[in-house]
Amino acid sequence: MYFSWGYNRDIYSPSNVHFVNLEKYDFTVHQLKATDRPSFSWNDLKQNVNYIIEPTIPQYQYRIGYFLNKQKTKSIEINFDHTKYVSVDNQIARVSGTINGVAIDREMILRPDSFLHFEHTNGANFMMINHAQQFALLSKYKFAKNKLKLVAKAGVGIVIPKTDVTLFGKRLDNKFHIAGYVTGIETGLRYFFTKKFYLEYTGKIAFANYVNALTMEGGRANHSFFAFERLGSIGYCFNF
Repeated sequence: MYFSWGYNRDIYSPSNVHFVNLEKYDFTVHQLKATDRPSFSWNDLKQNVNYIIEPTIPQYQYRIGYFLNKQKTKSIEINFDHTKYVSVDNQIARVSGTINGVAIDREMILRPDSFLHFEHTNGANFMMINHAQQFALLSKYKFAKNKLKLVAKAGVGIVIPKTDVTLFGKRLDNKFHIAGYVTGIETGLRYFFTKKFYLEYTGKIAFANYVNALTMEGGRANHSFFAFERLGSIGYCFNF
């Protein structure tokens, strides 16, 4: 088997986010722009030389895999990406639908203090089952023989976000919740610097569809987007 841990950076495509609470509103924010949040800023950290950042604060990922053949070229793995999705404040976006029974279809400034801020920041959280395969590269060269591998992965799974939303000046940091599905492909390089330990650097394209994200007062939001990830990890292979 193998286990790896690392960190990621992410780019998201714009998405149409539909907010609904049938008693109060039913509107869509078109082409909402969002970014990642790799970690806390230095200003957020305690002024203490003994302060150690928890490894789960930044955008992290882990993989747990089981090899399917003796050559260790094929595996099934649990693939979890703790990614953070944050809407860009003060952007101008078209909003259409109804709010408090009044029809609306116009461009608005998305100010968090008066209208909207939307994020999955205790994770957009992609949990996937992947089929993975690795191929030896440059095996005729001594530095790469049985060390440098091309890895390719494809899988499907669920999204488990913790959505933090500010709507009409009110904020709610929700609970973790299975909200939809994700599918994606990942490829990159794996280099064994010892017999058991390796470094891995990959790129990933994922499509995430949040069909039932929680907002506030019984409201829901749904949207889908493409995520483009860069992931760096350190891993270890082991036997039972």
